[in-house]
Amino acid sequence: MADVRVISNSTVKTANHKASSGRIELNPWDLRALPLGYTQMGLLFSKPKEPMREKETGNTLIHHLKTSLSHTLDHFPLLAGRLATTQHEDDTVSFFVDCNNGGALFRHAAADGVTISDIIKPVYVPPIVHSFFSLNGLRGYEGITNPLLGIQITDLTDGIFIGCTINHVVADGTSLWHFLNTWSEISKGSIQLSKPPVFQRWFPDGMDIPIRIPQSCVNFKQSNEDFIPPPVQDRVFHFSKETVAKLKAKANAEIGTDKISSLQALLSHIWRCVIRNRRVDPNQETSYRLVVGARQRLQELPDNFFGNALMPVIVTMKAKELMEQGIGNPAWQMNRKIAAMTEESFKNILESWPASPSFTILNNSNTLFTASSPRFIMYGNDFGWGKPIAVRGGSSCKFDGMLRLLSGAKEGSIDLEACFSPQTLEAMANDQEFMDTITV
Repeated sequence: MADVRVISNSTVKTANHKASSGRIELNPWDLRALPLGYTQMGLLFSKPKEPMREKETGNTLIHHLKTSLSHTLDHFPLLAGRLATTQHEDDTVSFFVDCNNGGALFRHAAADGVTISDIIKPVYVPPIVHSFFSLNGLRGYEGITNPLLGIQITDLTDGIFIGCTINHVVADGTSLWHFLNTWSEISKGSIQLSKPPVFQRWFPDGMDIPIRIPQSCVNFKQSNEDFIPPPVQDRVFHFSKETVAKLKAKANAEIGTDKISSLQALLSHIWRCVIRNRRVDPNQETSYRLVVGARQRLQELPDNFFGNALMPVIVTMKAKELMEQGIGNPAWQMNRKIAAMTEESFKNILESWPASPSFTILNNSNTLFTASSPRFIMYGNDFGWGKPIAVRGGSSCKFDGMLRLLSGAKEGSIDLEACFSPQTLEAMANDQEFMDTITV
C-alpha cells in the first residue's frame, strides 16, 4: 500500500484573536496525563458527490475546513494555545495552558491509490491508517513546544479521512468528541452552538493553585526510555445491539440482579476471551482497568465541561476464577468498583494528589485497558457532505491490551478496536465462542 504524501502543513489560529488570551490552571485530572500520548481519533467519509466550494469565493473543501476550524477555535481557545510551566524556588514546577493563539497544526495529505475498501475491508486495520494522523509519537508534556491540537485531512481515491490529535493533558475522550461535534456543526453552517464548552477547572477548597509538583517527579522523558513495546496489530470487532442485549441478560441472570450494564457485560465477555486465548496460567492474577467519569458524579462539573474528568478503577481476578464463573461475576465486580466511585471518593482523590503526585502509565502487559465510549456521538459528525462511514484510532497509546470502545454505525451496536499481539488476535479469530458474538 502506498505511503501517505504530505501536501501542505499550516497553522490555524482563532478567527477572532481576542478570543484567545489568558491562562488555564490545570488540576490533578489534567496533570496525571502529562506522560500519556496524545489522543487520536478519526472519521472516514465518502468524497462529496460534488466538489464542495464556497458560493462566493470558489474555495475548495480544504479551505472550507480550515476556515471552519478557525471559527471553532474561537470557542476552544485553549486548543490554539500551548502548555507552559513556572519553575519555583523550592525545586517544584507548575503547569498551565497559555492561551496564546500559537495555533493548531493543519495538515493536508494524500494516500495515492488507497480506497475506502482498502481501509475497512481487511481483517486487520491497515498500518497506513496510523499515517492519517499528525503529531504522532508525542506525549502530553511535549505540548510545551508543540501544538495541543493537530488536524490531518487525508485524501483517498474515493474518500476523505479527518484525523484529530489532541493533547490528553487538556482533553479526555468526552472533550475530544465535544470538539469534533462542534466543528462539524460549524462546518455545516450552524451559528448557535448546541453545547458551548466550559473550561474552568474544579479545585477542592483550600488547594493551593497552581499545583506545585516536585521537579524529580516530572522527568518523564527518562522514565519512558526503557519501555520498548512488543509488536501489535489492530482489529475492529462489531457487536450488534441484539448481541449486547443477550450478554447483558446473561450476566444479570447469572448474578440474580438487574444492575449490570450492557458495557459491563460486554467487557466481561471480552476479558474472558482474551485471557482464554492468551493461555494465562490459571493461578495468575489478571486485571482490567476501567475509567469512571466525574461529570455525572460531581455537582460542580457541568455536562459541557471541557477538560479531563476521569479516574481509573482496576478489577483484579485470578485467571481460573475468570474462566470458571461465567461473564456475570467479572461484570458484577466491575459494577461494584464503579458504584464505589462516589462524589466523595472523587474529591478525596483530588485533594490528596498534590501531596503524592502520581501519573498514568500504560505499559502493563498483564492488564487490559479500556478507553473511549460508545456513548460518544461519532457517526453524527456531518461536516457538510454526509455522515462518516467508519471510525478509527491512531497509533498513540497502542500496546498489547488496549481496547477502544466505539459506537457502531447501526444504532445500539458497539465496535471494539482491539490492540493485541498477532498471536492473541489470531487465537481470538479461531475462538468459536467469541466469534459467534461478532457481526461480520
